[in-house]
Amino acid sequence: MSSSRISHFDKRKNVGYHRNDTPGNVRPSRNGLSSLSETTPPQFIQKGIAIMPDLDQSSRSRRRSTLRLAVAGLIAIAACAWGLGRGDAGAVAAPARRGTPVDVAMVVSRNIIDWRDYSGRLEAVGRVEIRPQVSGILTAVHFKDGSLVKKGEVLFTIDPRPYAAAVERAQAQLASASAHDAYAASELARSKRLVTDDAVSRKDFEERQNDARQAAASVLDARAALRIARLNLEYTQIRAPITGRISRAEVTIGNLVTAGESAPLTTLVSSGELYASFDVDEKDFLRYVDPAGSAVDAALPVYLGLSDESGYPRKGRVSSIDNRLDPSSGTIRVRAVFGNPDGRLVPGLYARIRLGGDKPHNAVLIDEKAVGTDQNRRFVLVLDKENKALYREVHLGATQDGLTIVTDGLQSGERIVVNGLQRVHPGDRVEPHTVSMDVATKASGSAG
Repeated sequence: MSSSRISHFDKRKNVGYHRNDTPGNVRPSRNGLSSLSETTPPQFIQKGIAIMPDLDQSSRSRRRSTLRLAVAGLIAIAACAWGLGRGDAGAVAAPARRGTPVDVAMVVSRNIIDWRDYSGRLEAVGRVEIRPQVSGILTAVHFKDGSLVKKGEVLFTIDPRPYAAAVERAQAQLASASAHDAYAASELARSKRLVTDDAVSRKDFEERQNDARQAAASVLDARAALRIARLNLEYTQIRAPITGRISRAEVTIGNLVTAGESAPLTTLVSSGELYASFDVDEKDFLRYVDPAGSAVDAALPVYLGLSDESGYPRKGRVSSIDNRLDPSSGTIRVRAVFGNPDGRLVPGLYARIRLGGDKPHNAVLIDEKAVGTDQNRRFVLVLDKENKALYREVHLGATQDGLTIVTDGLQSGERIVVNGLQRVHPGDRVEPHTVSMDVATKASGSAG
């Protein structure tokens, strides 16, 4: 064993080596002890003694050089990582100093009319139940169910023959009465000449005078009977009393209809103008509607829109205000009248109604998109001189031309965030991009 030296096994490192007599035959063991060759005495293995290689001075120098290079590499890597970290932090912090880009608009102030929106129903200005005025067999129906009819247009025809005969009889009776009247008149004239000569008695003269008066009355009676007969003949043609839209025929041809029967033959509603009735609450009534009524009613602007129409395209006028407020609902019934040139307004339709105040006033307006919700509160973000977003609670009113009225919390000329509200928190610095409030409203509307 002249070519090897014996070293105790290092239990802390759990490493042991041995080398055979042949140079270079050194390998580590799996259990911390070297896989000893047959030349190693057994007592060295039992005592934890291994055979270590005999390292020369050049090998130890190479290991120290390698260690220095590794330490230098680690220092260089750490320095690069530290520099990159500072660069990333600067890159992230730079946009924060510039601020979050948002759209900002100036709060506008305009002279407006306060509008209040209500829901109502359309009602016909005129509604007629068509009933027969004479009895007879229904011989014709002259309209199509649901069609528009004009005033005076024939709707139904009742068998006219009995009534035509009644007219002829009345004409005959009138002719007879007229003949008797003429005879009585001539007799009275003759008696007047004879009574002056005492050719007839006073009594006979008075009888002739009475006969003439009765004959004249008979003529009047016959003429009235003829007029009634002619009216009954006219009533066999049932005509539309107003212009409007007619319902379906409730009685068909061949049925006997009776004058004054309870069930109408059909119904007819006017279509030229329609009422829109709606309920106004007590507060709005006292604020916008003059309790004294009279001429102010006509001055109140009122507009209407159907459920499939955008906005309120139909202009009308307030026609009446009820004389009492319903204590159970706290509202009063108001009725406005609207023209119907296109015929789309039909009684019973749902109507959206906008009623305006009588006097214009100045108001602050903003885009509704600029308003945020904080539980039960509404707020906007107002920019100060340093472009910092400040929380401001606001109270909102109705909508006016796409903008929302602010009743409290803002003043005209203040800058608020109108787009990008979700990206900004109170106290953040922003990079404002100034837009017009109307432009912001159109942009939000097109986005919606």
